[in-house]
Amino acid sequence: MILVIDDDSAVRSSLSFMLKRAGFEVHAVSTPAEAIQFVRVTEPRLVLMDMNFSLTTTGQEGLVLLKQVKVFYPQVPVILMTAWGSIQLAVEGMKAGAFDFITKPWNNAALLQRIETALKLTAEMNEQKEDAPAETTLLRSNIIGKSPALMNVLNMVGRIAKTNASVLITGESGTGKELIAEAIHMNSPRAKKNFVKVNLGGISQSLFESEMFGHKKGAFTDATTDRTGRFEMSDKGTIFLDEIGDLDPSCQVKLLRVLQDQTFEVLGDSRPRKTDIRVVSATNADLRKMVSEHSFREDLFYRINLITIHLPALRERKEDIPLLVRYFADKQMKQNGLPPVEFSPDAMQFLMRLPYPGNIRELKNLVERTILMNMKPVLEAADFEAQYQRIDSSREASANLNGLTLEEIERRTILHTLQLHNGNLSQVAIALGISRAALYRRLEKYGISVNS
Repeated sequence: MILVIDDDSAVRSSLSFMLKRAGFEVHAVSTPAEAIQFVRVTEPRLVLMDMNFSLTTTGQEGLVLLKQVKVFYPQVPVILMTAWGSIQLAVEGMKAGAFDFITKPWNNAALLQRIETALKLTAEMNEQKEDAPAETTLLRSNIIGKSPALMNVLNMVGRIAKTNASVLITGESGTGKELIAEAIHMNSPRAKKNFVKVNLGGISQSLFESEMFGHKKGAFTDATTDRTGRFEMSDKGTIFLDEIGDLDPSCQVKLLRVLQDQTFEVLGDSRPRKTDIRVVSATNADLRKMVSEHSFREDLFYRINLITIHLPALRERKEDIPLLVRYFADKQMKQNGLPPVEFSPDAMQFLMRLPYPGNIRELKNLVERTILMNMKPVLEAADFEAQYQRIDSSREASANLNGLTLEEIERRTILHTLQLHNGNLSQVAIALGISRAALYRRLEKYGISVNS
């Protein structure tokens, strides 16, 4: 039974008709008092409610009603309805425990999908199955480890992958957020469709609409051919929005509208196009802090993080380091046709002691570099220590740069680090302590080309 609460009879009739056609039982009421009277005796599967029930538009009646419903049934998902101009009310409702929100006028298909997602996700969360653990059947997408911290993450992936819920993956740089996003897609009903990766930190404000929505030939000066945007490419599949914390504020508004309505317009074509996508985002930034500083939209924040998965840093799951070392070594052997390599106990102890600010990515680079530089059947702690010390050498190279401008120093440091790491941009970014997106921008700024 879905409970609809709205003082507009036309809205109640429209929603009731749509939901009944979709196979749901519906009960519609017009006031908070009627709603409370209903929930006192009947537990709804889902509540779809307006935020205002009088001439005032503060939304306080809706917030009070939401909290009252949650007192009766804290596990029942509540989807709020509001106008674009009142999205702040919906944000307050999300803070008070609402599952999701839609804006009026709504898109029927998008609303039904959110209702299905809410019902399915709530059912998954409420089921306390004693069956085989999720990890026994989960496609792990090369995620290595069995520490409790990692297994908690994978169990969460197993529970939410089958839904359409938007997911925000947080964690430090190099912790494997992209692999988790891939695992969510691979274990979802969308697995046979496209998994489209978008590095938002690497897309400039001027190119955002063209990259994400596509363009028609002649839409602007350099548009010599049609271009398919990322949202269209990911239709029926999953779109992975990496480094979403780096997205320009003006682009955040455009992204929010697509995620809200699941429609977009190709540049040069005013005809709206629908897209059916699962959105997975990732960031190593503190989005809550950015929201409080007004550098990230609060409504977008609540739209993308229906479910949040936080990845532990490597220092928080050190018991996985031996497994990761073995995996990276075996992969290196296979790729380069090298003989087997082993690791002495002191080598493994050395690797277990390192702080790994670059996390798994740093460990991978250290293992691969040490293997290739030594080519020994058994690697000792000294072999790893020698390669590890090289990471800091790019910083030491700035000691004799007196008299240069900051830009000249930065350019020389980047060139030196590129040479040190043979043009491997991942290693360069780690050594410089910046993201890959930031490194790309600096390479473009200083006109540095890299042959890969």
